[in-house]
Amino acid sequence: MSERLADFNGLELFFLACAVIGGFFVLVKLVLQFMGGDSDLDSAADPDFGIDADHTNSDAGFRVLSLHGLSSFFMMFGLVGLAFSRQSGAGLGITIGGSVLAGLGSVWIIGKLFQGAGKLQSSGTLNTKDAVGSVGTVYLGIPDSGVGRVTINFRNHLREFNAISSDMHALKTGTAIRVVSVKESILVVEPLT
Repeated sequence: MSERLADFNGLELFFLACAVIGGFFVLVKLVLQFMGGDSDLDSAADPDFGIDADHTNSDAGFRVLSLHGLSSFFMMFGLVGLAFSRQSGAGLGITIGGSVLAGLGSVWIIGKLFQGAGKLQSSGTLNTKDAVGSVGTVYLGIPDSGVGRVTINFRNHLREFNAISSDMHALKTGTAIRVVSVKESILVVEPLT
């Protein structure tokens, strides 16, 4: 290994170190991003510390100066700088300029990739008010002035919900229904005629 590094001058060793360190952090960030260990923590707890915190309106500059932004810059800066220096024999100015441009380009590309990956995330929260107008069937009979269960096709999935009859009359199992409103997360349904 030391024989291979003996051919490198000081600038080439600097470019190699930038490429190795930057590449390591890009790889770690990608693995964590796709495994879900990137930044979010799901918890059933609802702590209230009596303080307000808001970070959604941060300056765009701080999003670029992140671990994956800086590491992708150094990785491409090092790789392109090493290639210019070793392969093309370009002068120092062209080597540094090309390396900086490649690093900035990689920051932009990596930023767009992570922005696209972030858009794939969904909370999965169901808003039962969106069920109004859906049709389905009574699963467990709805008694007079009581609560039963219905199954409806909700967002392309068959879901089961608590339901009451709109006219407070009993509905038997298997009766075709339509959701007319939602009352405290309980569907108000009417029979289809």
